[in-house]
Amino acid sequence: MSVKPIGIFDSGLGGLSVWEAIYDLMPGESVLYLADSKYAPYGGRPQSEIIQLSRKNVDYLLEHGCKIIVVACNTATTNAIDVLRQSYSVPIIGIEPAIKPAALNSKTGVVGVLATRGTLASSLFAKTAALYAKDRKVIEQYGDGLVELIESGEIESKQMQALLTEYLTPMIRAGIDYLVLGCTHYSFLRSQIQAILPAGVQIIDAADAVAKQTKNILDQRGLLSQVKSIPNFRFYTNKDLGVLESFLGSLSADKTIAKVDF
Repeated sequence: MSVKPIGIFDSGLGGLSVWEAIYDLMPGESVLYLADSKYAPYGGRPQSEIIQLSRKNVDYLLEHGCKIIVVACNTATTNAIDVLRQSYSVPIIGIEPAIKPAALNSKTGVVGVLATRGTLASSLFAKTAALYAKDRKVIEQYGDGLVELIESGEIESKQMQALLTEYLTPMIRAGIDYLVLGCTHYSFLRSQIQAILPAGVQIIDAADAVAKQTKNILDQRGLLSQVKSIPNFRFYTNKDLGVLESFLGSLSADKTIAKVDF
C-alpha cells in the first residue's frame, strides 16, 4: 500500500503550490495530480456543484490507486470536505485559509483575507474566523478574475497587476499586518503581492501545514513509502496542456504531463 501515490486535486493549477510543499517534505512519494481546469474557478459555483466536481475528482484518483487524497483547493475544502469524508474510507486532507496563525500573531489587530467568493461565503470559513479572529478586524476581499488569469498563464500581465492593486489597496489603508492567501492559486502571485504591500506585512498560506498533516497521517497509518526506487509523478489536466507544462518546466524529476478526460 505504501508505494501507491498521493492523490491531489484542485480546481486547476493552484494546488501545484501544495504539491511543491509535499514534494519538499516527502520527495520519495509518488504523486498523481489532477488540475480540473475545465471547471475553474470553483469559487463562483453553487455548493452542490462543488461537491459533485469534488466527488468526480476523488473517484478518478481512487480508480488510479491513490492511498490518500489531498484537496488542494480552499473552495472545495470549505464546501465539500465533510461530504467527502463521510463518503470515502481513504484519508482525506483539506486546506482552508490560514486565518488562525494570522489572527494569533497580528500586532495591529487587522488581518486581510484574499479568497474566492465560495470560500468566503462558506460556513467553515465563518466558523474558523469566529473562533480565532473574533477580537480581530478581518478585511475580506473576493479575488474575482485572478484564477482565470493564472489558468491562462497571465501571471505577469498588466490586468493582473491592476486587479491586485485594486484588491489590496483597501487592506493596506485599513492597516493589515498579515495577508492570508485563501486560494492555492494565489501562491503564484506572492512576488507581485509582496511588491504592492508595505514592508512588514506578512503573507501566509496553508501549503506547508497541509504537507505536514499529509505526512503525519501517512505515518500514523503506516502508509509512508519505504521503497527506494524513483517516485512516479503524474500531472493531468482536462484543459490547456501547455499552461500546465509551463508551470512544471523547471521540475527536473521524471514526470508525466498529460491531458486527460475526467
